[in-house]
Amino acid sequence: MGVPVDLTSYAELAVLLVNLGDEGRNIDVLRGLLDETGRTEAAARLTRRDLDALSELREELTGVFEAASAGDEAEVVERLNGLLVRHPVHPQISGHDGQPWHLHLTEGGRVADTLAVGSVMGLASVVTGLGADRLGMCQATPCRNAYLDTSSNRSRRYCSERCASRANVAAYRARRRGA
Repeated sequence: MGVPVDLTSYAELAVLLVNLGDEGRNIDVLRGLLDETGRTEAAARLTRRDLDALSELREELTGVFEAASAGDEAEVVERLNGLLVRHPVHPQISGHDGQPWHLHLTEGGRVADTLAVGSVMGLASVVTGLGADRLGMCQATPCRNAYLDTSSNRSRRYCSERCASRANVAAYRARRRGA
């Protein structure tokens, strides 16, 4: 039996793409990210032409996370539906890198197309399965990284432990000054 499509890893890819920011315009940085996430074939096929498309995708995905952070579930769904129309899903059976047969959401076209379909479908799966409140933007100042909340109590507000710690220390110091 094959491995099911892991849509959470695709949603996490969306987070990683958004959080690249301007570094995502660097082909070596993007190749490194793809290699680190086990997308070695995509890293090898990545071209400069993909960079512009991925830059546009990052902006669109950022809008999804910002709408979720603002609590605007209808806007999240509208944005994701628009992205799903522009990046239709084409599942394919794949076997690579010594893995058993499994599904990929797309393998054709440019690397940017593959990453777009995976990211958008992953976010759509999270929103429909867990809720739009599982997506957000870091609440630590000045950080504006995206995050995916997979906690059991829906309590995540920061992109990393570093930002959570920094925000808690700042709040503690503010309370001490006020006292």
